[in-house]
Amino acid sequence: MDAKRLTRLALLTALALIIFTVELQLPTLAPVPGMKLGLANIITVYAVYSFSAGETAMILVVRVLLGSLIAGNMMSLAYSMAGGMLCLAGMLLLRRVIDKKHIWVCSILGAVLHNIGQTCAAIVLMQTSTVIAYLPFLLVSGCVAGALTGMAAQLVVSRMNK
Repeated sequence: MDAKRLTRLALLTALALIIFTVELQLPTLAPVPGMKLGLANIITVYAVYSFSAGETAMILVVRVLLGSLIAGNMMSLAYSMAGGMLCLAGMLLLRRVIDKKHIWVCSILGAVLHNIGQTCAAIVLMQTSTVIAYLPFLLVSGCVAGALTGMAAQLVVSRMNK
């Protein structure tokens, strides 16, 4: 990997962390644990369509690790990493069949996978299946947030290609 590409990855990671930090300052939308806009995922979705799988994974892992440190909540690391990795795996598979004109669809499906990954992590860590009751609310909010972040990422991809 050359220095120019590494610099782009570092800048995207920094941008994702800035967006994440700004989003931390916003009030919670609902009393459901784990429900948030996930605006930093705009960068991840953009990276899925603009970089290799390994490079995108590096952005995601560094963002989740540093985001947990910035937020001061290391417990969220397990939830975010489980959701993020499942989301990334799904989006990397989907990018083979979903073109750059329909990134928002890939983002919605990624958000659904992210919520499923978070819920699975919660079941394992909390050793109870009662948290599955939150899943329908998370899936609905994930679809809405995924559509919004996907449209934003689609706009970024189309602008960056020009």
